[in-house]
Amino acid sequence: MNNVIRFGVSIDEKLLDRFDSLIAGKGYVNRSEAIRDMIRDKLITEEIADEKAEVIGTLIMIYSHDVREISDTLNEIQHQYFKHIVSTLHVHIDEHNCIEILVIKGKAKTVQSIADILLSTKNVKHGKLILTPIGKNLP
Repeated sequence: MNNVIRFGVSIDEKLLDRFDSLIAGKGYVNRSEAIRDMIRDKLITEEIADEKAEVIGTLIMIYSHDVREISDTLNEIQHQYFKHIVSTLHVHIDEHNCIEILVIKGKAKTVQSIADILLSTKNVKHGKLILTPIGKNLP
């Protein structure tokens, strides 16, 4: 870490106690590490809010493979966006349900759009997209 700067923070005792309990439960060895992570998280949230930001998205979808043609439909959509879909993982959860995990790269607006199309596909039971910057500007 370059040029570490120390600064003081005034905080209510009860709030600090709650913060200390939270970070201890998460395994932080000190407040500084926890505060650095919180600042990074806020900066990243702001960065990926820009629809032009370059991001990597992890999309998780759950669907029943018993539904006629759902796998084919999802596969066709993914082929339409092959330039952005970096990788996929297909896992059989049980005898009826599958989970598919996709890694999607591109501008935030494009990644979100691809995820929306896949998640709104009929018979996709549940899904979630998690975005993060590609790493060029990670603090």
